[in-house]
Amino acid sequence: MKEPVLAELNLQLSRGLQELGVPVRGEATERLLEYLSLLEKWNRVHNLTAIRDMPAMVTTHLLDSLCALPYVTGRNLLDVGSGAGLPGLPLAIAKPGLAVTLLDSRKKKTRFLDHVVGTIGLANVEVVCRRVEQYRPQQKFDTLVTRAFSTIAAFADLAGHLCATGGRLIALKGRYPGAELAEIDQERFEVTEVCPVSVPGLDASRHIVVLTPS
Repeated sequence: MKEPVLAELNLQLSRGLQELGVPVRGEATERLLEYLSLLEKWNRVHNLTAIRDMPAMVTTHLLDSLCALPYVTGRNLLDVGSGAGLPGLPLAIAKPGLAVTLLDSRKKKTRFLDHVVGTIGLANVEVVCRRVEQYRPQQKFDTLVTRAFSTIAAFADLAGHLCATGGRLIALKGRYPGAELAEIDQERFEVTEVCPVSVPGLDASRHIVVLTPS
């Protein structure tokens, strides 16, 4: 990436993080942009994301993912249907003390994730290629998160068995998901928060939904 372009993206990201009130160290900012550069390169061949403009990627991928950081609790996190690593990779880079597992059933996506983890050197990230309903790790997760996996109800039904006692499930959504909320099995899951969030540079509605097992 050319230096002037990198400097502009760095400034955009730093200002966005300041607006979000998300504390991210300088080294983490560099890693976030390195991840974005890898995504842009792989995207030319493998079509990992419909967003191809780098400034737009900063907004819709990095900042949109990192707005979930204040809602993450505990020591480990599972990103369900991680795809190109969103939101799991930005969260892992911003919070290196958090153990993050990126789960996706598509080998094309997990090959890219493995490449990113190895290239950047993310010791706190594990990549798993498996369907969520078939995933049975030894340890459950304090936080489960998803951005584009499915409806909230399907996310809870398919991934709920992976949530540790006292843990939470976080779904990143666009407009207020009233219809999806109505589908949730309230005997099994309680909706504890539905929070509107403002993503710097993004002129679109965003909400974060937090569930806890009943």
